[in-house]
Amino acid sequence: MTLTNTELDAILNDESKRIEGDIVWQEDEDHSSSVEFRVEVQSESGWPLFVRGSYNALIPSLSYGLIIRTAGRVYGLDLGKDHHNPQCNQVGEIHKHKWTEQFRDKEAYVPEDITAPVNDPVAVWKQFCAESKLTHNGNLNVPPPVQEGLFL
Repeated sequence: MTLTNTELDAILNDESKRIEGDIVWQEDEDHSSSVEFRVEVQSESGWPLFVRGSYNALIPSLSYGLIIRTAGRVYGLDLGKDHHNPQCNQVGEIHKHKWTEQFRDKEAYVPEDITAPVNDPVAVWKQFCAESKLTHNGNLNVPPPVQEGLFL
């Protein structure tokens, strides 16, 4: 499915988007030092949406992405890693992605509304939800501490 800018605006401006229940971080399926979650997003409009979160305390890096199953990530927030835009300009370690017809999710910009630090995923989550008009009726649990392996 091809997504238009008008449809994207309708998704992002839909204030009925919500997540019900608490979110618990899980071990990364690739067994890295990251933890992650994936939760369904409900809305009156019925878009097939979910949010994926990923956090690595060792780097540190943090990502939250609003994803529509038919088109991919339509809105995202990344902290702790630089991004190279299609026009060859670099954006900083805190940047957002907003889907466009021209670049899909490949272009990023520096946000002014994300002030919480990368090592506070719960505070960043609250800012992400507020800015993306996503209501979370529950809590995002604090990520578990990193369990570093023993090297013998």
